[in-house]
Amino acid sequence: MREIVLGTAGHVDHGKTSFVRTLTGIETDRLKEEKKRGITIELGFAYLDLPCGHRLGIVDVPGHEKFVKNMVAGVTGMDLVAFIIAADEGIMPQTEEHFEICRLLGVKQGIIIITKKDMVDEEWLEMVTEEVREYCKDSFLEDAPLVHISSISGEGIDKVRELLDSFVSAQQFNEVHGPFRLPVDRIFAIKGFGSVITGTSMSGRVGIGDELCFYPKEMVAKVRGIQVHASDVDTVEAGHRTAINLQGVDTAEISRGMVAATPGCLQPGFMLDCEFLYLATNVKALKHRALVRVHLGTAEIMGRISLLDRDLLQPGDTAGVQLLLEEYVAVWPGDRCVVRSYSPVATIGGGEIVGNMPPRKRKRVNESDRRENEKTFAVLCGDNVEEKILLFLRERGTLGLTFDELAVRLGIFGKQLKKIIMVPLSSRKIVVVDSTNQRYLTKSVSDKAEQLILADLEKYHQDNPLQNGLSKEELRSGLGKNIDQKVFHFCLSELLKKEIIVQESSVVRLASHQVALQADEKKLQKDLESWYRDKGLFTPTMRESMEQFSDYPESLVKEVFALLLREEKLVKVSETLYYDAQTIADLQNKLTTFIVKEGEIDAPRFKNLTGLTRKFSIPLLEYFDRIKLTIRVGDLRKLRKQS
Repeated sequence: MREIVLGTAGHVDHGKTSFVRTLTGIETDRLKEEKKRGITIELGFAYLDLPCGHRLGIVDVPGHEKFVKNMVAGVTGMDLVAFIIAADEGIMPQTEEHFEICRLLGVKQGIIIITKKDMVDEEWLEMVTEEVREYCKDSFLEDAPLVHISSISGEGIDKVRELLDSFVSAQQFNEVHGPFRLPVDRIFAIKGFGSVITGTSMSGRVGIGDELCFYPKEMVAKVRGIQVHASDVDTVEAGHRTAINLQGVDTAEISRGMVAATPGCLQPGFMLDCEFLYLATNVKALKHRALVRVHLGTAEIMGRISLLDRDLLQPGDTAGVQLLLEEYVAVWPGDRCVVRSYSPVATIGGGEIVGNMPPRKRKRVNESDRRENEKTFAVLCGDNVEEKILLFLRERGTLGLTFDELAVRLGIFGKQLKKIIMVPLSSRKIVVVDSTNQRYLTKSVSDKAEQLILADLEKYHQDNPLQNGLSKEELRSGLGKNIDQKVFHFCLSELLKKEIIVQESSVVRLASHQVALQADEKKLQKDLESWYRDKGLFTPTMRESMEQFSDYPESLVKEVFALLLREEKLVKVSETLYYDAQTIADLQNKLTTFIVKEGEIDAPRFKNLTGLTRKFSIPLLEYFDRIKLTIRVGDLRKLRKQS
């Protein structure tokens, strides 16, 4: 069953860890340095069994400004935030930064906890409460319940439990299917067991014996064991704080920031399209290609923000941008990010990833290009999945996308995607060009690919008017990498169905193309036919023929020669010997009559029958073997049975 995760947020020393300890009885500070310094450095984890029967997972985050990147990692997967402010200090710098981070990462609900109420009088407590309510106005915490507590006396903790129980009881706990994803926040080894990772599972389900792929490195390991809150389980679903024991991978190969996921459900990339909010609290405009720290899941990656439609982004503005990262990441559309400045380090914005495998987008300078960019981001930020499918396919052009590739780009899988994709398939907005791998193209792009094929054929016919056409392989290779092989064969099949092209054996031509000879070419054709017909069985070699017709360009002689072969007026016997077709037909009849009467023939008798020398007789005998008129048995030739 899916678990709800509560996370803390607030300034250092405002009582987050004490609140969790009083609420659950669990100490979340586990490091010696944390206990020595009295501050949380790393993420801490606890749980609370509620009266409604559900277990609430709890993530305690560090509050010090030096450990904000650890805090961001803890917010990933959080459903509910305990927004903590100390009564004796009120709203402080990290209070504000944590609040903005929760907002940027899409946390929708929370409880406001004012701690240390025993350290102030009622008048001061009321003033701090008003300050907090005013600060949370027009935000996701505007109507959040507010509780005053003391972690020393326990006052207010029962009220917090009641509120958490009410919140969890109201949730719909549906079974979560689809690919499993868990951003890794901790890695360690246990003697005798091997590598262990921990994190909050974001989606799907995984069980013992299943494989997990670690993105972006794409290493695969097998699940050896699973624990949820120190209890062994066979499977784990979304929302659970999870420890997974792995087989087949070493701790040195895994690092915080990686995503453990169902193999094939993610694709590493270093460019992301993002709907980016530049916080109104910033004092300066953001420059194009500013160097920043991008927090995705539990990862922190250096990168640059490419402003696509302006030179500067003003505080409070939202824009479609492209994040250009220095390392590969693996995310789905809908995942959220926090962006912090390079130096001095501070949270400056963030938003939603809307494209996880985008083409490189250049900064737009003219109005029409800007409008095109706006249209693209309108689709990416919208809810119409069909429009997104068409956009991704248009971006890929004649290469197309498979069902699995579309699933990764959309973050939608299996039956759900099949149902969605049936609509544009039935309306022929998209077509299947490879049924085995379910590769799709937009109909407009497949039409464009067909036009590329036709244009290549048209040009070939213009350049080679005496050639019947191109072989399929020559035609495909001539188009280069612009058209996938499966796409090429699909388009070729469509053109054949429409009778726009004709295929004869492996040769493809336009249906409208006919070999039309000029006067001198017709004369050459007639002279070549006569030359071979007159020579009879004592046919000339290719070299002799080229010398005979040396008044013509050699290329033209070869083209007419090829035409006579296609029209079956000449027959190729060997690489150097060609014969008049009627001469070969007469000899074939003569040879058949002889073998029927005598039962067999050998080379000497064939020479006597034809009057030919070895130069001609041996190639002719081998030719009749090759066309399966005769079969060689030792030094003898006999008619094949089918003959």
